[in-house]
Amino acid sequence: MDVGALIIGDELLSGKRQDKHLQALIRLLAARGMKLAWAEYLGDSPARIEAALKRAFADGDLVFSFGGIGATPDDHTRASAARALGVELELHPDAKTIIEGRFGVDAYPHRINMGVFPAGARLIANPVNQIPGFSHGDVHFVPGFPSMAWPMIEAVLDTHYPYLFSASPDVDLTLIAIEAREGDLIDLMQDFVARYPALRFSSLPSFATAERPMQIEFGFTGQSALAAIALAELEKALKARDYTVLPGKSA
Repeated sequence: MDVGALIIGDELLSGKRQDKHLQALIRLLAARGMKLAWAEYLGDSPARIEAALKRAFADGDLVFSFGGIGATPDDHTRASAARALGVELELHPDAKTIIEGRFGVDAYPHRINMGVFPAGARLIANPVNQIPGFSHGDVHFVPGFPSMAWPMIEAVLDTHYPYLFSASPDVDLTLIAIEAREGDLIDLMQDFVARYPALRFSSLPSFATAERPMQIEFGFTGQSALAAIALAELEKALKARDYTVLPGKSA
């Protein structure tokens, strides 16, 4: 089950604010032996948000959507999610109770809209100001405020997805081949991709500079033991072709 992120807000794309969610989500997942597979930044465009959410609901991934669930005119995520699902928006009864308890008569006419979600939504508790996020299937919607979003994501992961946690998370093992050109090593790369389908293979070439020669950083990502075997075999194969091989930065 891949994990993805939708990070929403014109202020991020205009540079008015710097995104903090991506690195935080990577850290939260890594602490549980999980990895982020993809991320997408979106402005406050209802059509784009709807299209992205249609893909998210259809793909079967575990997705976290950040931002756009407030009650101001530029918050389009709730309505876009309803259209993507083909359902109506409705006031969630538990959200109604929470918002009325928080604001009293001042919940109306606008704040109450923060409890209007696509039909069938489940609430995500907000430990900071009690205004909930919501989930539909494996897509989870949290506010754009980091202090609220991050503990809400931790609660979702720990409550609903412990079966995805890994006690032995994937590692990234790399090595560097000096004076190597990708075009000369396509056959070798294809061989290793076919030989190790359980690993993700990467090739990152770098041009020569005044400080270092031309080189390629090769890497394998996956379970530690298998990645170590693949890396050792690749090193042997490269040396057999007379390349100088150096250790890479592995994690």
